[in-house]
Amino acid sequence: MLDSRRNIALACALSMLAGYVDGIGFLHLGGLFVSFMSGNSTRLGVSLAEAQWWQAASALGLIALFVAGAAAGSLVVLGGGAERQPWLLLIETGLLAGAGLCHAYGLSNLAIAAIVLAMGLENAVFQIDGGAGLGLTYVTGALVKVGQFLAVSLTGGPRWNWAPNLLLWAALVAGSAGGALGYARINLAAIWFAAAAAALALAAIVAAAMRRPRA
Repeated sequence: MLDSRRNIALACALSMLAGYVDGIGFLHLGGLFVSFMSGNSTRLGVSLAEAQWWQAASALGLIALFVAGAAAGSLVVLGGGAERQPWLLLIETGLLAGAGLCHAYGLSNLAIAAIVLAMGLENAVFQIDGGAGLGLTYVTGALVKVGQFLAVSLTGGPRWNWAPNLLLWAALVAGSAGGALGYARINLAAIWFAAAAAALALAAIVAAAMRRPRA
């Protein structure tokens, strides 16, 4: 997936967007996540063990919404390949903008639901036939690949294959920091920056790139 500068740049930008949104969601939800479902799954198990039923239900609801978003993204992309990337990004923009509107009207729960759906959907941007793809809203796999490619490099293989995955991780961390700073200043309204400045711009870039004639 990270086999060209275009794909690396797009993946890192989307990972930064996911980190930004997750930073906002984490602070708003008091320790739950809108894109990192491994964390929510751990919280679900701990909450069940401690008989914290409301917390468990919240974690399970977020997981279900994320899966629904991922499924919706797959429905868009299957059979269309990379040509569907602009549509996915525009749908994500609409969901994030909808979250901003919901917050403006005091519908915070609906805002969070739209954000989680958007994060699930984003993971289909690099999906290929058969359902395989690149996860953009979580980076555990990217860190595993950093370690694996470093081992290959140290044993005489390609020297820099680990770098794109490290960039993916760094982008998510940087985005999370930005989301936290935005939330500290304007609360959930910070999601407007994700909708307007990030997702829509990315959709325009991808659409323009796909209209260029290929050599």
